Amino acid sequence: MKTFLLSINKAILFACLSMYFGTGWSLVLFSFPIAPKLTPATYYNQFVPQVTSATHFFTYMTMLMLFCCVVFIIEKFKSPDKWYPILILVLTLATTAITIIFIFPYNNRMAAGITDQAELDTVLMAWIHLNILRVCIWTAMWLVMIIYYSVLLIKSQSINA
Repeated sequence: MKTFLLSINKAILFACLSMYFGTGWSLVLFSFPIAPKLTPATYYNQFVPQVTSATHFFTYMTMLMLFCCVVFIIEKFKSPDKWYPILILVLTLATTAITIIFIFPYNNRMAAGITDQAELDTVLMAWIHLNILRVCIWTAMWLVMIIYYSVLLIKSQSINA
């Protein structure tokens, strides 16, 4: 039962990492290209409701990820594999800090309403650059989990060989 629950914990963590990975790359591939075409009259409906919903959802998901990381660290603490969940935890905390300290002020500025095109362009470009950084970190987190499972699979195959 313990092994099953620990496997579920890692599956939940991987699902959350995959959601960040997919959402981030969706932004880069599909949303960022339209950003330069946004105007003070059009950006709000294209941006604010979606970001507000995402922020609410990802806040709770991040808390779940942090919990899963701690459980994963406890599980692997005496193992050389402990560095995988520790790295994911550190990167999760880093992206959370980037979000709270740097991205949220831009979200709030856009939610408050921007009427000047130059200001909108400046805010959107800064927001996009910060999100590209965050997507890079989310990608690294996802890759760490993939590497963990790949190493686990290789170890398993060498034991069974």
